Amino acid sequence: EQMDTKYELRMKKIGLNISYYRKLRSLTQEQLAERADMDRAYLGKIEAPNMLRPFSLETLFKISDALEVSESDLLKFKND
Repeated sequence: EQMDTKYELRMKKIGLNISYYRKLRSLTQEQLAERADMDRAYLGKIEAPNMLRPFSLETLFKISDALEVSESDLLKFKND
């Protein structure tokens, strides 16, 4: 699935937020992926700022639940 380039920066920021909260909770990608019932490689692609991987709201909800943060926390961008 190809992503519209106008959304790239926002998707990168969401991935970085996911990575931030994962590390804040001292979780590995493997642990978070298991908690969110998803593939670790897929989570890695979501978090990686150089590998833009579109994902669904359902995936965002699974990740936010697994991290015990609100979806809005993952969508808040610093310096915006």
